Amino acid sequence: MLIHPWDQADEATWRAWLAPRDFGTLAANGPAGGPPVLVPTHFAWDGGAEVILHLARPNPFWAAVEADPQVVLAVTDDYAFIPGTWRATPDMTPEDGVPTSYYSSVQLLCTATVVDDPQEKAALMDRQYARFQPESAHRPIVPGEPPFGRMLSSIRGLRLRIDEVRAKAKYDSHKDDELAARVRTGLDARGLPLDAAVSARLKRD
Repeated sequence: MLIHPWDQADEATWRAWLAPRDFGTLAANGPAGGPPVLVPTHFAWDGGAEVILHLARPNPFWAAVEADPQVVLAVTDDYAFIPGTWRATPDMTPEDGVPTSYYSSVQLLCTATVVDDPQEKAALMDRQYARFQPESAHRPIVPGEPPFGRMLSSIRGLRLRIDEVRAKAKYDSHKDDELAARVRTGLDARGLPLDAAVSARLKRD
């Protein structure tokens, strides 16, 4: 991911942005000669140095991560196509403006560890329940016991140690306030699902 100096999201910014998000794309290089393996997945991150998740045992991701444990978890959101007519300066013909994409993206470069021990998987699932379904978190999962302990054999857990973070917030922040105002006007009028979130990113004090 190309990150220009003006697009670089500092640590406080990317942490605040990532904290409420829990769905991304997990990528592994895969066995030699094959394409990368990409898995859309929920994940749990508590702000520390580790991400946890689980996948079904038949998932082709397992062969990929066993071949190479270096993986990437990518989360992208708050995106919008920005027509060139919105970015054209007042002295330009609107159609001569250059279109672009606005978005935020955080890529976590990680070392993966597969979790197969039933007790460790149960503890990992308890943490995920606490994140996603807290009303069920009061009843720990016990391996071999219903309702979920007998299902642990159908999944494998994954711990991702975060080794590096690449974070980008691409919103023309190096350009003037007038451009931001024009783009906000266009976004607010267009009203696509993510336009309001992108418009909010363009507020200038």
